[in-house]
Amino acid sequence: MSSITCRSLRKTFRQGDEIITGLDDVSLDIEKGEFVCLSGPSGSGKTTLLNALGGLDTPDSGTIRIGDMQIDELPKSELADIRLDSIGFVFQAYNLIPVLTARENVEFVMQVRGIPAGERHERSSAILHEVGLAGMEDRLPSQLSGGQQQRVAVARAIVSKPALILADEPTANLDSVSASQLMELFQELNRNHHITFVISTHDSHVMRYAKRLIRMQDGKIIGDELQQSDAGQDT
Repeated sequence: MSSITCRSLRKTFRQGDEIITGLDDVSLDIEKGEFVCLSGPSGSGKTTLLNALGGLDTPDSGTIRIGDMQIDELPKSELADIRLDSIGFVFQAYNLIPVLTARENVEFVMQVRGIPAGERHERSSAILHEVGLAGMEDRLPSQLSGGQQQRVAVARAIVSKPALILADEPTANLDSVSASQLMELFQELNRNHHITFVISTHDSHVMRYAKRLIRMQDGKIIGDELQQSDAGQDT
């Protein structure tokens, strides 16, 4: 997987008798290794676009190519395989399995993929160390802070070595310190592993970390600018 190319994406939803426009003729190119924030108020279309990029939702019309794959026309089984192998998801709700430890939560995706237990253990230990959770591998989610739980979710997302991470309001449930630490972690992973990050947010502090800021409103892209990230560079 390399670049992302979207052309003329349209998506509507029915809400009672009303038709809500989620995406309105959205075209977009994202190169491999970019660090992108989608910004805009609630209802601007950023989450709808993120879900479309991840194959979690299908646009009414338009095309989405990730690398050489046109994902909008793939059957659900193939999309599921792509999400398992090549795309990592981080959501504002951590979506951890409460009865599993941090290590077991991280290993779960690898177990689904049929990776042997020894390799799962080695990779989960390494990735939990990388996200700052060494020594906490055997804790349950209830024994971790919100910021630590989100780091487990990040470790789970990247342990399969995806080319793309999609993060939907990942700092929404975090305090400001934990939010900054998470964004600095994202920057580090982007630099060290060349993972492409696309992050939706309405938080101006989070936007400061982006190398590219795409502004959305009413399902349209109304701004697309490169910026010099002024956050997290001295850590």
